[in-house]
Amino acid sequence: MLSQPQLPPPPSDRALAARRPTSISSRSTTTRRHRSSRSHHGGSSYRPQNEFPNFAQTGDVEIIISADGQERRYMLHRLILAQCSGFFETGTSEEWSKAQSRAPAPESGDGSNGSLSRIGEEDDEKPLGGQSILGPSRGQRQMWRYELDWGNGDEDQPMLIQKPPSTSLFGGYPHYSLPPPPIPDKPSQSNNYLFRSIANLGAMQSAAHIPSAAPPLSSSSNLLRDYDNLFRIFYNHPPSLDSLNIAEAYLHCKSLLALADMYDSLEVVGPRIDHHLLQFQSRLWKQIAKYPPSYLKLGYLARSKVIFSEALVHVVGQWPQGSRQLSHALPDTVLDLIEDKVDELAEKTSKAETQLFRLNLLTSKGERVSPANAYMDWLAQSLFRQYLAEASSPPPPPPLPKMPTYSHTAVAAPRSRPPLLPPPPPQPAPAPSLSSFYRTLFAANQTYLPHDELKKFIRLAPLPSNNHNISSRDALRRLERKVDELKGMAREVVRPLMRSCLELEGERGGGGNGLGYLTCTRVEEGEWPWD
Repeated sequence: MLSQPQLPPPPSDRALAARRPTSISSRSTTTRRHRSSRSHHGGSSYRPQNEFPNFAQTGDVEIIISADGQERRYMLHRLILAQCSGFFETGTSEEWSKAQSRAPAPESGDGSNGSLSRIGEEDDEKPLGGQSILGPSRGQRQMWRYELDWGNGDEDQPMLIQKPPSTSLFGGYPHYSLPPPPIPDKPSQSNNYLFRSIANLGAMQSAAHIPSAAPPLSSSSNLLRDYDNLFRIFYNHPPSLDSLNIAEAYLHCKSLLALADMYDSLEVVGPRIDHHLLQFQSRLWKQIAKYPPSYLKLGYLARSKVIFSEALVHVVGQWPQGSRQLSHALPDTVLDLIEDKVDELAEKTSKAETQLFRLNLLTSKGERVSPANAYMDWLAQSLFRQYLAEASSPPPPPPLPKMPTYSHTAVAAPRSRPPLLPPPPPQPAPAPSLSSFYRTLFAANQTYLPHDELKKFIRLAPLPSNNHNISSRDALRRLERKVDELKGMAREVVRPLMRSCLELEGERGGGGNGLGYLTCTRVEEGEWPWD
């Protein structure tokens, strides 16, 4: 019987490897890898959302808006807020910030938020080897927290106030670290039935065209909407503004611009407002024509050249109407611009009026017409100037009524009569509109000095003694020809005043014919009040 040599026992790790089959080892490893990536409802694999409005993982500015029991929370980024708003840029700066350093909750390998690992002593966290059980500590980052403060009275404007960041017992974000309630993988049968019932009800309402009347929004709802639109614009999201009713859209844009002005972010919000309102096109131009002072302020706050210039044309044409409303609502730069444009318009009209009365007809030798060298031409020129004087000046006041007289041949005893009061002075006739007068001259047709009026005039005008051979028909033709020549000259004089700078008149194709004022005001480059 042969004896076999006894080999030394292998190491423990080799023995374990020898005892464990390869198939079992690979299967167990695969199983562990599959389980580590599996998601459980409400389990440790939950990650808070990192998108607008709650950037729970990367946000560092917490904003809380509370109004009448409603509350909205935002976790945003200081970098974006500082770039879009001067208020946040100053409030989060090193000089003015009240931020406190706070380290975020480290994430463990199994998906937990690691908040429980903060509890304990430093000696318990380090083993004998001197290395931390929690691994290398992350860098500290600053946090900011803002809450809406309503002030002490109704006159105070609600404003975001910076407060110390809130901390929880376990650290991290108290409002965003908690996982949501567990959501089942598959809805139950009762939920499916409920969802189908709601969907069928909505389909029935849409098929029957039942209008759903929304309740009117309160001031708190409007404030929440404005803050939400402000932050949405900061993150390049479209704001929720009315796109059907121009009046509601104006109110939404007005309140949003007031909020943006308070937080020094008009340069960011203004282009969004401008883009939204310009989508209304003709409806917007009509609203501006109805309420030019209101849209002038809105265009100024939104930095909208189109809306501001459209409203400025109406304001300058109707000046001084609306001056009281604008004097307390706009800065001095806008008021100075309005006064400058009013002076320019007055200078244009004065220059045109002077040129109209200086229109002269010339003879074939280049001399001015006179009764001696061209009698019929002189009559046409005199008649045209007479029309200019009457059309550009108010009519004379009506004569005063005569006082009643009483006869003194009374037989009976005289009765006591009340004293006679003088009649009230007659109201002065309204001055003719200069815009309609200039538009009449620009038309250069039979609207003024027509054929019948010239015919009556030639019958009354005496012909010179040395021109008895000229018939009245030839004199009428010559008179009409010379009057038409003067009309053409007057048309060229008033042409600069008839230029319309309105988008509304551009759609109509007219020169402000439907308005009672001139619309030739233009804002040149470099004259914008916000430049």
